[in-house]
Amino acid sequence: MSLASKSLGRRERNKQEKLDRITAAASELFSVHGVDEVTTQQIADKADIGTGTLFLYAKTKGELLLLVQNSSYAEALERGRAAAEETLEVLDAVMAIVRPVVECNRTQIDNGRTYLREMIFGDPEEPHHRQALALSAETEEAVVAILRRDETITETEAAAQARIISAIMFVSMAASVNLGSSVEELLQDIRRQSAVLLNQK
Repeated sequence: MSLASKSLGRRERNKQEKLDRITAAASELFSVHGVDEVTTQQIADKADIGTGTLFLYAKTKGELLLLVQNSSYAEALERGRAAAEETLEVLDAVMAIVRPVVECNRTQIDNGRTYLREMIFGDPEEPHHRQALALSAETEEAVVAILRRDETITETEAAAQARIISAIMFVSMAASVNLGSSVEELLQDIRRQSAVLLNQK
């Protein structure tokens, strides 16, 4: 291995180590205090880095929230996919994907709602935002795969239905009227609307 390769490897390891510290610090502070009550200075201090360094990894507090939540969302989606594979009935399998995503989003309601706002209105060129959009697309693809179990449904129809189910889920989680709703109440509402769309009980 050349000296340049060793040096590059060390730089990359240092960058990853700082990113891990930033993610852990932001995750803990957001979880305890909520995103609105935390400053970037507090995150930098907890991660033991300067604010200038912090902004190299995320330019805004919204981007930091995306960084933190994307990881949780990805894990929730994987749990949902695994549960859906073991669920035969189509609507139940769709809800198996939806459930852990909703649970993840509602762990801290204000953070969850801010995450959805950042996902929709954030800068699509920003890497954490791109990852959030990719996770949303993966969620829809997972629902498409379930809907396609019914061979009478075309790929186009399944994609349209999956997009609508995704919209139902995100609006239900983000809507101010649902601030006081429990996870179970949200899931019941999402299931009712999805059942109408899929013509199922």
